Amino acid sequence: MRRFLDGLYGLGAVLGALCTVGVLLAVLAGIMAREMGWNIPGTDAYAGYFMAAAGFLALASTFKHGEHIRVTLILNSLSPARSRRLDIFALAVGAILAAAFAWYSVKLAHDSWDFNDVSTSNDATPLWIPQVSMAFGAVLFCIALVDELLRRLRGHAAPSSQQVHE
Repeated sequence: MRRFLDGLYGLGAVLGALCTVGVLLAVLAGIMAREMGWNIPGTDAYAGYFMAAAGFLALASTFKHGEHIRVTLILNSLSPARSRRLDIFALAVGAILAAAFAWYSVKLAHDSWDFNDVSTSNDATPLWIPQVSMAFGAVLFCIALVDELLRRLRGHAAPSSQQVHE
């Protein structure tokens, strides 16, 4: 199961990296088109879609590698037992909030598909297409938080950016 979850987080990171390249390509296409006097509709919108997708898809991998900002000032000032309890509490609250966000992200993409909602820009992209990446990233992040909560309940240490995954 560990290998599967780590692979899933890695997939999100790879997709996020590809979306970052998509941002670059959309921006470059827009710049080059303007310089040549052409009009490529939607390049700005697609750059935005790719940027949002990159951020959401990379959330889980970034979290699991200890790269999210953690305020450790309070945790370090507490006894190990209290620090562990506060960390578990924060992970539980985070998992609940991430679950709500994942649920509503999936619902938003599904509703956009149901109602054939399209962007208001001149490209008229069906909105469920970019929203699926947000929903997938939010679901991955929720899974990562629940995974980390369960690991912490079993006594594992918090991930750090210097630590290699087991």
